[in-house]
Amino acid sequence: MKYLHAMVRVHDLDATSRFFTEGLGLVQTRRMDNQAGRFTLVYFGAPENPEAEIELTFNWPPQDGAPAEDYGSARNFGHLAFEVDDIYALCAHLQSLGVTINRPPRDGRMAFVRTPDLISIELLQKGGALPPAEPWVSMPNTGSW
Repeated sequence: MKYLHAMVRVHDLDATSRFFTEGLGLVQTRRMDNQAGRFTLVYFGAPENPEAEIELTFNWPPQDGAPAEDYGSARNFGHLAFEVDDIYALCAHLQSLGVTINRPPRDGRMAFVRTPDLISIELLQKGGALPPAEPWVSMPNTGSW
């Protein structure tokens, strides 16, 4: 058996794609627009292991003017996790892009953020935890993840 990818449905393909590329530094590995099925699939991989992909599925808006499907915020999908070189630098970078740090890396090891489509992302410090540092130590949790 070989792990291939995790699929996540999104409403805002452009914003979520930017989150994964500009925010997290993933690379788009491939894209498929399916005219007949009215959906787009975009795959992303981390530079250190691009073969383990995240698939974003964008179902095109209904042609009859009906509202887009509500994916809700079901808890049956937990989160995606990424090991990062410097959790403080990445959290600061994400904040500069307007991303809320829902669970700050107070322990120098773990943080949670959410994509524009509310997908929970766990960030884990590579190796051992970094020494506790401000502003992270004093920052409260925000929202849910």
